[in-house]
Amino acid sequence: MSALIVTGTDTGIGKTIFSAGLVQALAATYWKPVQSGLEEETDSQIVARLSGRPALPEGYLLQLPASPHLSAEAEGVEIDPDALPLPEADGVLVAEGAGGLMVPLNREALYLDLFARWGAPVILCARTQLGTINHTLLSLKALRGAGCPVVGVVFIGDPEPAVEETICQFGKAAHLGRLPVLGELTSDALAVAFQASIQVDLIKAALAQGEIA
Repeated sequence: MSALIVTGTDTGIGKTIFSAGLVQALAATYWKPVQSGLEEETDSQIVARLSGRPALPEGYLLQLPASPHLSAEAEGVEIDPDALPLPEADGVLVAEGAGGLMVPLNREALYLDLFARWGAPVILCARTQLGTINHTLLSLKALRGAGCPVVGVVFIGDPEPAVEETICQFGKAAHLGRLPVLGELTSDALAVAFQASIQVDLIKAALAQGEIA
């Protein structure tokens, strides 16, 4: 089994939609270790619907839409990172974090700690909006400081070529493409956008050969 981690610089930037496109493009299996918030579709349900691919059961399903540690505490539960090893899957597994790297799982461990434990290559999703240079460069520094192999950065939003180039230059990271905000969010529309905009071959090469930038 091969695994990829999808994380982001912040919450609500579109990394679940990117994950759905990636799962579809790689004919992969999706896994969300912790889901906080059950009022609407879960991320697993969104990815399964858009990709047509399997999603494994979450490690923790928590009602409150908040940071995982707060959601867990609201239910009298403590998230145990030891209970969240990467699950086995046929082919490629795409594991998606919640929020950004420094989101707490409990009062001692962050998502970044879990990613470092897994040791799988990471794709970092970033906005193209104002502030993204700082957030993305800090995230890249945190990943590398924790020993996490970085495949590259995927941008989500309207094109900002100068900003994207600056991030990849200073962050010494591969530009994996930019996923636009889709007016019609369907499986077919996502597949077309992915084929046109995302460097899937570069991701496959990094996954197969360990050529991490």
